[in-house]
Amino acid sequence: MDRAIGRFHVPAASMVVSSFVAVVVSLGLIDRALLPLWRALTGGRRAPTPLQRIGVGHAARDDPAWVSPLPAAWLVLPFALSGAGEAFHFPAQVTLYYQEFPPSLKNTASGMVAMIVALGFYLSTALVDAVRRATAWLPDNMNASRLENLYWLLAVLVAINFGYYLACAKLYKYQNFGK
Repeated sequence: MDRAIGRFHVPAASMVVSSFVAVVVSLGLIDRALLPLWRALTGGRRAPTPLQRIGVGHAARDDPAWVSPLPAAWLVLPFALSGAGEAFHFPAQVTLYYQEFPPSLKNTASGMVAMIVALGFYLSTALVDAVRRATAWLPDNMNASRLENLYWLLAVLVAINFGYYLACAKLYKYQNFGK
């Protein structure tokens, strides 16, 4: 991937900064523009529920970081979409936990988000290890890899996960919404 901007070469690890910038910008847009617009369009009724906002963030975070001969600037949009999804997802997740957890567990809400992210990293490492052991998709030489198969597997897993989320969100009954 060409990471040059003129004569400056952007370090590969710095590309994720565009995701963080998108989180900051998206949080401001959501708080100052989208939520007031939502309230105006719905006649002042309540804002989207935390589960609805988590769903938007869940759908927006589909972020396959593929490698290609394109300039690295093309990764800014996928990272920005991922960041915008995080801006919907994580604050709504903390809101849901604070709102729905019993009083004795409310202090664990922000820790739950970090724990879930950490669990996701461990599971992704386990998935890559399982794929390496069971298939020839990820050899040591990435030029001989079948990365498209891994991304199809990830797409199927993301679709199953999102379908499961939609089913759980549909069946969930709020206990403390609006209190």
